[in-house]
Amino acid sequence: MARALALAGEAAAEGEVPVGAVVFDRDGTIIGTGRNAREIHADPLAHAEVLAMRDAAERLGTWNLADCTLVVTLEPCPMCAGACLQTHVGRIAFGAWDAKLGACGSVWDIPRDPHVGHTPEIVGGVREEECAAMLTDFFALRR
Repeated sequence: MARALALAGEAAAEGEVPVGAVVFDRDGTIIGTGRNAREIHADPLAHAEVLAMRDAAERLGTWNLADCTLVVTLEPCPMCAGACLQTHVGRIAFGAWDAKLGACGSVWDIPRDPHVGHTPEIVGGVREEECAAMLTDFFALRR
């Protein structure tokens, strides 16, 4: 989570919502990184999770991330939760819960929906206070 938090800080410094994500392989090596980049790339799909999973898939040479863990500072939204299912990521660990768009247990629980075949392990609340504070501080400066 430390690397994801650092990436979130980089995103905030660029005016992006401070969300960072990393993908670890089965040995615990970081193979993918991402931070929100919607504003700088004018890309509505440039969420930290998607960018980290793209990076990991490119490095592995496959879309299948079943043996990997995604670590992200904010609970994935519906789009990112769906992307996790499409990559078959094995585990999702996140920091702050998202009461508005959280899709891994708070508002929705897309990865554990009984209609979906792939079910990744999910761990929420990892360094939650630190992750939430970064988001709270970012939005306080913009209001």
